[in-house]
Amino acid sequence: MVKFHYEFDIKALPESIAHVHKLFLVGSCFTENIGDKLKKHKFKVLENPNGILFNPVSVAEAVINVVENKQYTIDDLFNYNEGWHSWQHHSRFSGVTAEDALQKINTATQAAHDYIKTADCILITLGSAWIYTLTEKALNANVGTVAANNHKAPADWFERKLMDVGQVITVLGTMLDRLGALNPHIQVIFTISPVRHLREGVIDNNRSKAVLITAVHYMIEQLKKLYYFPAYELVIDDLRDYRFYAEDLVHPNYYATQYVWEKFVQACMNDDTKKLMEEIASINLAFNHKPFNASSTMHQKFLANNYTKVKQLQEQYSYLDFSKELAYFST
Repeated sequence: MVKFHYEFDIKALPESIAHVHKLFLVGSCFTENIGDKLKKHKFKVLENPNGILFNPVSVAEAVINVVENKQYTIDDLFNYNEGWHSWQHHSRFSGVTAEDALQKINTATQAAHDYIKTADCILITLGSAWIYTLTEKALNANVGTVAANNHKAPADWFERKLMDVGQVITVLGTMLDRLGALNPHIQVIFTISPVRHLREGVIDNNRSKAVLITAVHYMIEQLKKLYYFPAYELVIDDLRDYRFYAEDLVHPNYYATQYVWEKFVQACMNDDTKKLMEEIASINLAFNHKPFNASSTMHQKFLANNYTKVKQLQEQYSYLDFSKELAYFST
């Protein structure tokens, strides 16, 4: 049989993920792709309390600040382009006023702190080992600190540097120590984003990914409780084709993301969880169905049948929230 792509075995997650577990996700935009799929299947998810992050320093600082429940003040912000911003946060946390930005930031930090204390699993997705440190020209800057987001500031506010393997190991190790002190039972999953950072250049993107992969695998060899899910390798080495990229030739498209998701489910979920996910997927499909005639007898029967199905699932799995579906199918 002719093979059109190279499949490889993926080690199973030691403690499989179930719907009763609380999942904390942090890192790149690929994190949010997986997070969206988890939420659609009714998993308990909290993701990116600082917004999308790419480099290990920003990811580590975000987790540590959540663990310590840091409360930000106006001294942590800067005013630029008619908005208030934080160097440690994505622009979704910016505000027209300082009070608005601080309310978003501190509310998210408090919620994440309360959540991570009892979270069962953290999924950390690293995107790039390139960092942009603040120069003396940057507003409200501690020179040399790493910016999580450039907020469209001038280029001379930043100095571009490539982290080495040792630096990545150090910052991630410190993060794991702080996290473990707060929640010693949390399961840690690392993955490398398959999104290529071509704005850094093809060669520099590969240098960056090599640093991340080497650092993460060194840590996994030293700390057996860590787990690596090969999202990067699935896209780059298994699929390995531009058919699986979006038009920008940078981001994996729907088919690639779906393929990685299916491999994640296969490696990280047990059979009972997979069966429940199939039932939830069936409900989602029915929920999103657009009837030709909403008042027809056939559609009313469709609603009644699905209401009964959802009601039974809600009674069987009381920790899941089907309130939206029950309301829809009861109409």
